[in-house]
Amino acid sequence: MKKRFSIRKLLVIGFLALPAFAACYPILFLLAGSLMGRDELKANLSPVLSGGTGFIRWSLLPAYPTLREWVRLLLDTPEAFVMFWNSVKMTLAILAGQLLVGVPAAWGFAKYRFPGKKIFFTVYIILMMMPFQVLMLSEYLVLDGMRLLDHPLSVILPTVFSTFPVFIMYRFFCGVPDAIIESAKIDGAGHLKVFLHVGLPIGSAGVISALVLGFLEYWNLIEQPLAFLKDKSLWPMSLFLPNIDLSRAGLAFAASVSMLIPAFFVFLGGQDYLEQGIMAGAVKE
Repeated sequence: MKKRFSIRKLLVIGFLALPAFAACYPILFLLAGSLMGRDELKANLSPVLSGGTGFIRWSLLPAYPTLREWVRLLLDTPEAFVMFWNSVKMTLAILAGQLLVGVPAAWGFAKYRFPGKKIFFTVYIILMMMPFQVLMLSEYLVLDGMRLLDHPLSVILPTVFSTFPVFIMYRFFCGVPDAIIESAKIDGAGHLKVFLHVGLPIGSAGVISALVLGFLEYWNLIEQPLAFLKDKSLWPMSLFLPNIDLSRAGLAFAASVSMLIPAFFVFLGGQDYLEQGIMAGAVKE
C-alpha cells in the first residue's frame, strides 16, 4: 500500500510540476538573459537579430554570467531610472486615491440603502466591463477640457475613480454582520466610527486584495500613458521596454526583470488576502 501510494504521489507531483515549470519558464528566460553577455546573446538570438533563418538557442544557465547589462541599466541609462520612479509615484498616487474614493463608496453600496442604489451599482458594473478603448475618447476630451493632458494627473485621475476596486471591496463589506453594526450603534458609535472601527477591520482583507490587484494592473500601464502623455520624461517604466530595439536585447532583459521584482514582492505579500477574496467570492456565489 505504501509503495502504491508513493508512486501515485510522485506521479501527481510530476503531473503538476510540468505546467508549473511551463508557467515559470518565461521568468527563468528573463533572468538568464539579463545575466548573459552581448556575444552570448548575439549567438543565441542570431536568427532574430540578424534576420536569418532557423531557431534561436537558449539555456537556463548563462555560459559566462555577467552583470554588465544591470550596470548599464542602473548607471548608464538615466531615462530608465527616471521612468522607474515615474512608475512608482504614479502607481502609489493611484492606489492612495482609490483608498480615499473607493473604500467609502464600497461601504456605502454594501451597508446603506438609498434611492436608486441598484441602478447606480448596475452602472458601476457596466463601467467595470468596459475596456479602456471604449472610454478613451471621452476621457481624452474631458482631460483636454481640464487642461490636464501631458500631465501625470491625466493618468492618475481616471484610474482613481475606477470601479473594479469598489466591486472587490463591496463583496467583503457585504460580509460584515449587521448585528455587529447595530451593537456598535447601540453603544453610541456614529456612522464614521462604525466605518472606521467595525467596517475597515473586518473588511481589511478586501481592501488589501483590491490594492494588490490594483498595483499589478497599474504598475504595467501602457495605453493610458501612451494616449495622454506626450512628454517622454513623464512616461512610466512600462513604456521604456517597448522602445528598446533588438540590438539592446540584454538591456531589455534586465529592464524586464527590474519591472518584475516589485510586482513579485507585492503579489507575494498579498497572496493570502487574494486567496481569502477568492474563497469569499465562492462562498457568496
